[in-house]
Formats: sequence, structure tokens, C-alpha cells
Amino acid sequence: MSDIDPRPPATAVQEAPAGAEPAPATPGAGGTPERRGRRSWRRVAYGGAGLLLALGGWQVAALVIDDPVTLPTVVQTVREFLHYVTHPYPEVQGRTLVEDALISTGRILAGFGLGTLVGLVLGAAMAGVRVIRELADPLIAVVRPLPPIAFIPLLVVWFGIGETSKVALLFFGVVPVITIATLGALDAVPVELVHASRSLGASHFHTMVHVRLRAAVPGVITGMRIAMGGAWTSIIAAEMIAATGGVGFLILQAGNYLQTPLIFSGIIVIAVLGFAFDGLLRLLLRAADPTVRHS
Repeated sequence: MSDIDPRPPATAVQEAPAGAEPAPATPGAGGTPERRGRRSWRRVAYGGAGLLLALGGWQVAALVIDDPVTLPTVVQTVREFLHYVTHPYPEVQGRTLVEDALISTGRILAGFGLGTLVGLVLGAAMAGVRVIRELADPLIAVVRPLPPIAFIPLLVVWFGIGETSKVALLFFGVVPVITIATLGALDAVPVELVHASRSLGASHFHTMVHVRLRAAVPGVITGMRIAMGGAWTSIIAAEMIAATGGVGFLILQAGNYLQTPLIFSGIIVIAVLGFAFDGLLRLLLRAADPTVRHS
């Protein structure tokens, strides 16, 4: 008789005791829906607490300084903000905060949309055609470090102080970021996916559109989030130099007349709009990549 025991070793999977309920399966890396809900509410609570602490520190510092021109209180800023939501500044030929915010938002949507479209096409072309990559890569490498704000005087000379110069400024700032993000995301797609698509008879173009681009969507959206932050920086700077409307123009006018509470009001508008646009892109990222849905 053999001395080998046919029974599994003690480290093998053991049967559950009679009458015991099976352990619940984990629905994903994020845990159960209840746990994810508690984690979301905890983030909201901590974020709200941090915001309240910052506002409290602002209020205390303003009371200590006791100079509304240097640092207005939170109450003064909120009062000024609510007033100019419905009242123009300056009172005669100016616009309300909402109107200036809509002007800046329209410029952002136009320049960012065009820049994203061109960046996607250029990045995909560079990833798919080596000649285009070798031709465009040095240009992108040279243009990418240049701050878009440096082009403001040149764009004013070319296009004046109208909407064209603002949209062109955003366009030139967004295109390199989206191009690099698209190219990097496409290069990061596993080569096995490409080989599998080609072995099933898909053409090079079909593989690029339906396999590589779809797999690269999360990386592209991350690049869009970065480009969006730069776009707001550029447009506000442009509106402060060569514009007759927009949040940047409002902040500049308020600074000329030492309306510090209104300056803070404009900054708050920029923060809210930037947060809203970034939130929309984050929702788009979660829809495109379920693995970050609960991150």
C-alpha cells in the first residue's frame, strides 16, 4: 500500500461548517454599495469641514487686519457677490457677474472644443503614421513649453481685441496638451489588443478608431482635465489685458477702483466654473472607465 495520503493538505480549501452561511462576494474593488456610500459621504463631510475652516480663517484674518481694501471679510464679500449677480459693474456700461461669467464660459467652450478636436486628430495621426509623428513631434516639443499668455500681444495685432484672439489663444494652449495626452494614451494601449484586432481581419484604420482610441479614452480625458485648467488661466489673463467683457475684465476693473470684495467675487466665480467643468470631465472619465467609478 502506498504511503501517500490522497486527501488534500490542510492548506487546501476547507468545507464550510454545516449550517454556516456563505461569505458574501465582494462586488468590486470599491466594496459594497453601502461602504462606497459611506466613503462618499465622508469625503463630502471632510471637504465641507475644510472649506468652513478656510472661511473661518479668512474671517478672523480680515477682522484682525481691519482693512476692507486689503482683505474684506467673508460677509462683505458675500454681500458684494450677491449684489453684482444682478447689478452691473460699473453701473453704467458694465455687466453683471452672471453675464461676464457667461462670456468667459463661451470663450472657453469654443477654444477648448476646437483645440481638443485638433489635438485628438493630430495625436491619433502621430500615433498611426510614423512620417507625421517625425514631422510634428519637434514642433509640439518646441511649442508645448511656451506659455499661451506670451502670444497675447501677437494675437491682438493679428486679430484685434475681439473674440477671435481669445479663441485662438485657448486653441494654441489646448492643442499641444491634448496631442501629447492622446499620443501617450495610444502608445500605452497593449500591443496584444492591436494584434488581436488585426488577426481578426480589421484594417489599420479600423483598429485605430475602434480599438486603440477606445482604449485610450481615459488617458485622453485626463489630458483634457489638465488642458481645461490651463485654458482658464489663459482666458482670464487675456481678458485682463485685451477685452471688454468677461470675468478677467471684471476683476481688472474692480482692481482699478479698489473694489477688493468684487475681486474676490470674480475669483469665486472662476473657482466655481473651473470646479464645475472639471467635475463634468471626471464624470465623463468614470463613464468611459468603470475601474475609476468609485475612486
